[in-house]
Amino acid sequence: MSTPTADTAPIADPGPLGLAAFAATTFVLSVFNADLITDKNLLAVVLPLALFYGGLAQLLAGMWEFRKGNTFGATAFCSYGAFWMSYAALAKFVAPDLPATSAHEATGLFLLVWAVFTAYMAIAATRTTGAILAVFVTLAATYIVLCVADFAQSPDTTKAGGWLGLVTAVCAWYASFAGVTNSTYHRAVVPVLPNIGERLGGHREHRGGPVAGVHA
Repeated sequence: MSTPTADTAPIADPGPLGLAAFAATTFVLSVFNADLITDKNLLAVVLPLALFYGGLAQLLAGMWEFRKGNTFGATAFCSYGAFWMSYAALAKFVAPDLPATSAHEATGLFLLVWAVFTAYMAIAATRTTGAILAVFVTLAATYIVLCVADFAQSPDTTKAGGWLGLVTAVCAWYASFAGVTNSTYHRAVVPVLPNIGERLGGHREHRGGPVAGVHA
């Protein structure tokens, strides 16, 4: 019997880690956007999460998705890990020096590119699971609403984006919970909802499987 090598030995699914990191950081920032906590001086609590959990942990999860051969997961986790790192840099080093009269245009542009990225990732997510698709659909809506809020300088629209962000965080936590629980129990304990791709004409397996390693 041959012994698995470093290149062929199975590795743990990095999806639940990446989803949990994304959910936690999104939740905390969205609490402030939704004005559930109104003291904006406390917003600094987001930065450590953005750097080390939403940023570094997701980036590492993305690197391991490359190892599993999962292009979707690698692209998503590496990108959103970089999003949170760049958000922390923007908030700490760039935003304080932007002109007060036009800073909203810079942040609106920042959110716009992420809205575009998330929109086409949501299309690709139709080939994963319903749980993952829900994350990307709600996240795309969050980015779009927050982008509009910044360009329009509308606090009420920002609040709406904050509530959408909270929904996104819950969806991501659910997908993470399903991934880690189903992997631990070695069976489908937590449903991840039917795969839309299957309904549209059959699911093609790929090495590494869907994000979070849970099949519909």
